[in-house]
Amino acid sequence: MTAVTVLTPAYNRVHLLPRLYDSLVRQTFRDFVWLVVDDGSTDGTEAYMRDIQGGAPFAIRYIKKPNGGRHTAVNLGVSRIDTELTFIVDSDDTLTPDAVEQIVAARDRYCGQEGLSGFCFLKGCEDGTVLDGLFPQPESIGNYIRDRLNKGMWGDKAEVYYTRVLREFPFPEFPGERFISEDVAWIPMAARYDVVQINRVIYLCDYLEDGLTKNGRAMKMSSPRGGAVRARQLMDPHCCLKIRMKGALLYDVYTGMQGVGFAQTIQNAPGRLLAAVMYPASLYLRSKWQRDIRH
Repeated sequence: MTAVTVLTPAYNRVHLLPRLYDSLVRQTFRDFVWLVVDDGSTDGTEAYMRDIQGGAPFAIRYIKKPNGGRHTAVNLGVSRIDTELTFIVDSDDTLTPDAVEQIVAARDRYCGQEGLSGFCFLKGCEDGTVLDGLFPQPESIGNYIRDRLNKGMWGDKAEVYYTRVLREFPFPEFPGERFISEDVAWIPMAARYDVVQINRVIYLCDYLEDGLTKNGRAMKMSSPRGGAVRARQLMDPHCCLKIRMKGALLYDVYTGMQGVGFAQTIQNAPGRLLAAVMYPASLYLRSKWQRDIRH
């Protein structure tokens, strides 16, 4: 039975999808599904996907939806996946030739073990550089809150999740907002599940000037309700004080962007004292972000 779906949300990336497709063709283990959820592209993505479907050495599925942001494409994709594991891979990135093989091997090693959300590998660059640091051990069972947030390991990793777990934690969707940080789902997930951490690069990144990484600040400011939800997650009691302070600061910033006043912001905060303490700093930070975007 096919174990893995590579899920790719795509928006106007027809010029990049062939790179990802080529890296999938080179996989040493080809019993997987590539599901592309087209988030309302207008650049010929549909024609390209239809063209390659018949001749690919693995199964390809294609879904098109109205534009709503990457997280809405992921939500739709996860709802349609019927494999055990889901590997979210962006359209501007590629995989190492042994990526799917490594995922399936890890799945087999931990078959039947309860309390796991999935497997966390490393991301890297094509020159061999590992992005954002290594885990303390070559392979171990860890936790997103305890081992990454609380220890300052904020960087991107290559996360492969059990599909059933992803369905438990869909990304919140707000009309008109097209961005939300992934850890808005990863944090509550970590309160219930651990993850296998593996020091092996299987995902190669190519951060583009027009991608989410480069335009993150503007995207976040245009999606304040999603930002506020994520900030509330950072104030989770499992998070250390430093993370909860950051969450309180961001919560104040994003609620302020929605026009919410001081009294209501503090009243609704999951950590009222921290939200009150960080409020003056949030006024400065919100003003700075707005100046930066204007300039």
